[in-house]
Amino acid sequence: MLAVPGAEIYYEVRGTGPPLLLINGGDGDAAMFGPLAGLLAEGHTVITYDLRGNSRSRLTGPPAAQWIEEHGHDAHLLLSAVAAEAPAYVFGTSYGGMIGMDVLARHPGQVRALVAHEPFVIDLLPDADRWHALFQEVYELYEREGADPAMRRFSDAIGVDGPPEPAGSLPAPVREMLARLRANLETCLAYELRTFVRFRPDVEALRAARFALVVGGEGPKTLLHRTTQALAERVGTGIVEFPGGHVGFLSHAAGFAAALRGAFAD
Repeated sequence: MLAVPGAEIYYEVRGTGPPLLLINGGDGDAAMFGPLAGLLAEGHTVITYDLRGNSRSRLTGPPAAQWIEEHGHDAHLLLSAVAAEAPAYVFGTSYGGMIGMDVLARHPGQVRALVAHEPFVIDLLPDADRWHALFQEVYELYEREGADPAMRRFSDAIGVDGPPEPAGSLPAPVREMLARLRANLETCLAYELRTFVRFRPDVEALRAARFALVVGGEGPKTLLHRTTQALAERVGTGIVEFPGGHVGFLSHAAGFAAALRGAFAD
């Protein structure tokens, strides 16, 4: 555990070699990176963690609206505590990619290279106001009817599946992880979604850094493909396809690890 302002951050470290920080997205959990981290630990010191207010990273004050910059500070403090000896490779998915962008912009000496997977940079879209209104509608649905109807509305709108129900036939650690993810939906809907999507990356900082944008190569194009394309146009970079969909890092861990190693190759 790492004490940070307003929270205690649960993290895991495995492997040896250059540091590599993996940052999850909304309702995520360090366990979702377990298979990928195990593969990458063959050549890196891999750091995974639960975002503040999610799973095992408990808040030490009352819950309130959260911002990407707050999470970026958490990641900065984690790298300072665990990997101060060298700049880290950073991979972030969805919100995690945005957190990585914030760290890179404010603490460039900590980031050797950043790969952002389907970042949810809604505010870069020409129809951003429509999406902000939709996310407010999702929040109000959550307030009236609870997390499940709200997540169905959200998932249908953006084209990405929500977390599955825990099933009795699954191994106990997987059931426990899925139960944590479902509990995290409350945090995501109440305190993260509407504020996180207001984040605007520092485009000049990204242009000056080793920075790559990737999307999942399976399934239909989603809202997250649109946001990734919008950021790529601002930065002036291309987009690489990685195996699997939005959670390809979990469903296609071996192929994803190979692609990530290639993206980070010096």
